[in-house]
Amino acid sequence: MAEVTLGRTGITVQKNAFGALPIQRISKEEAVRLLRKAYEYGITFFDTARYYTDSEEKVGEAFLGMREKVYIATKTGAVDAEGFWRDLETSLKMLQTDYIDLYQFHNPAFCPKPEDSTGLYEAMLKAKEKGMIRHIGITNHRLKVAHEAVESGLYETLQFPFSYLATDKDIALVEESRKAGMGFIAMKALSGGLITNSAAAYAYLAQYDNVLPIWGVQRERELDEFLCYIDNPPKLNETLSAVIEQDRKELSGDFCRGCGYCMPCPVGIEINNCARMSLMIRRAPSAAQLTEEMQAKMKKIEDCLHCGKCRSKCPYGLDTPALLEKNYKDYCEILAGKVC
Repeated sequence: MAEVTLGRTGITVQKNAFGALPIQRISKEEAVRLLRKAYEYGITFFDTARYYTDSEEKVGEAFLGMREKVYIATKTGAVDAEGFWRDLETSLKMLQTDYIDLYQFHNPAFCPKPEDSTGLYEAMLKAKEKGMIRHIGITNHRLKVAHEAVESGLYETLQFPFSYLATDKDIALVEESRKAGMGFIAMKALSGGLITNSAAAYAYLAQYDNVLPIWGVQRERELDEFLCYIDNPPKLNETLSAVIEQDRKELSGDFCRGCGYCMPCPVGIEINNCARMSLMIRRAPSAAQLTEEMQAKMKKIEDCLHCGKCRSKCPYGLDTPALLEKNYKDYCEILAGKVC
């Protein structure tokens, strides 16, 4: 069983972690069952967030009475100290615990530091002194902020998108984190669902012994895929390398990762799905993308105000309105049978 230690936190876990964002879409009963099954098969690191609606509540229910056997990471999107304490108290209540193993700033537009006028980092330190949290981390989608966090020496972990679609700059960030003694947690390891070969994704990340991948799990069959790799890890052979190379060709350039930080849209466009429809409809079962419900969601693109709010909030610098228009045109042609 491969293990990874998250830098100077000393947290050592199986090189498989449970991303609890997707469980907000299923019932509490089903979520609790999945979480407990993951634990029974050796997964002990569970990542959630205050923003993930009822995800924290489900994680708390799953591990009630066995809190010390798992590591729970959650996040706050607060922009000031008052919001920080409100989020922390709510998270502790939802998780039914008196401490959080890893508390993270959730994709801030800047790197919180002492005396930056927000009071955020001071609040984080105070919470650690009180024993409410044990380790301090930060998550981000912006290389600039991520580098600043590493260089600051203020954080014990960095959570950042990392998959086999990573650029040389992303890989350099992983190495910088190692040198700084920071744990590196890989989110979007399946690139928001665009990577469909979990064996290739797993084998690629296995090369980095300081990286902990968190796999977003919603269905039991998804969990089973990663559980089966514990004792029989896939190797990065010629077949899987070819899969990676092909995906890199198809997914090169500008494409929506589905992170959702552009949301909400003033006119209700589901940007994080609609802006990558051309890829999803070709890389996942197309039937799910052709329902009447999805057609209605895509049609909402016609209401786009071109206000630029989504573009200004995209951590990848995408021209989101143009991407929406391009995907809608392609979608209409697919519906008309002009392309496939």
